[in-house]
Amino acid sequence: MELRAVKGMNDILPDEAARWQRLEQAFREHVARYGYDEVRTPILEHTALFSRQIGETTDVVEKEMYSFARHGDELTVRPEGTAGAARAYVEHKTHTKEPVSRWYYLGPMFRGERPAKGRYRQFYQAGCELYGDAGPLADAEMIEMILSLLSTGLGIGNIEVRLNSLGASGTRARYRDALVAYFTPMKDKLSEDSQRRLEKNPLRILDSKDPRDREASKGAPSILELLDEADAAHFAGVRRHLDALDVRYVVDPTLVRGLDYYTRTLFEFVTTTGDLGAQSTVVGGGRYDNMVEGLGGPSVPAIGFAMGIERLLTLMPGEASRERPAIYVAPLSDACTSRALVLGRDLRARGVRVEVDGRGGRLKAMLRRADSLGAKLCVILGDGELERGIVSVKELAAHKQDEVPLADAADVLAARARAEVSPPPGEAR
Repeated sequence: MELRAVKGMNDILPDEAARWQRLEQAFREHVARYGYDEVRTPILEHTALFSRQIGETTDVVEKEMYSFARHGDELTVRPEGTAGAARAYVEHKTHTKEPVSRWYYLGPMFRGERPAKGRYRQFYQAGCELYGDAGPLADAEMIEMILSLLSTGLGIGNIEVRLNSLGASGTRARYRDALVAYFTPMKDKLSEDSQRRLEKNPLRILDSKDPRDREASKGAPSILELLDEADAAHFAGVRRHLDALDVRYVVDPTLVRGLDYYTRTLFEFVTTTGDLGAQSTVVGGGRYDNMVEGLGGPSVPAIGFAMGIERLLTLMPGEASRERPAIYVAPLSDACTSRALVLGRDLRARGVRVEVDGRGGRLKAMLRRADSLGAKLCVILGDGELERGIVSVKELAAHKQDEVPLADAADVLAARARAEVSPPPGEAR
């Protein structure tokens, strides 16, 4: 029986992982400049966390979650990061320790959807959550942070920012009634899912990818026409701050996103190039001012976003090379292997990446291996070298070879591995 990876859950091999590391490092460094610190939450959560906060009529909860019962608990492998972070914020009473909290996360999420390019059943997200600031400045700063990460940090261009507001709970209720009145006369023209959602959650119809629903939604009323004075002022403030930051955006009244917890500001970052097919959104987020209170905490406003790492990798320019050993140690006999191990240990203690070849064999084969790995130096340790108390050092790119005293080898070779200039022939340094 040939065992393969589960469909939609992919292996990431070392050559490919170098690009992941480049993206993850850029994300961590960028958001840290804005004051965000890492939070790590469990992959498993109680199912009720997601069904109540994401929404029981969303595709995520209805169709995509990996849920199971174990030891009397109803559990779900996390399909997204926001609900778990909010649960941790409430459980650890973070609001009592600081007025504003800025968290980021990186990790795998799981949804049982049909795999597509850049969209998998086990997929990875990076995201940020900001708790405690209800003002439009926080919204605009987060949007600018994402845009600068994509453009400057990751080198991704042709990104369009789409913006909308769902208002607070009163606006959402009024908008729900307006959508029910609009869609009811054309109910038979909607998809089966949207017909079912018409009474429970008509906003989800606007988020549908079904062509029938998209056509029916073209004349739907705009939520922006129903914003109350406070919601309209908040949305105007977001746009004013974005204008000050020179962030270009498009106001899209049909933008509702797929999760029920959003309030007020919504945003998406959409690529206008690349090979992502119809699923062109690379970042999505918005406000969820009621979630903390809904989880049993105080009334704390919040805003956040998530970005799909696989989708961003398809858009990132250039290649990231896999890190190679700077020094390759080639012991030529059994008697030399222990000394080679000690040298490898001492070099690593000095911050040098080292590979010690323990297979034995001929020097020619070891040199080929060192060259294929891209090592800078090949350190040869045979019986003759051991008797003389030296190591032979071959600089592979320059085709030069010299000797270094074994007693000084760790310090000398570590310095040479970091240096750009070769030593003169026959001279160790």
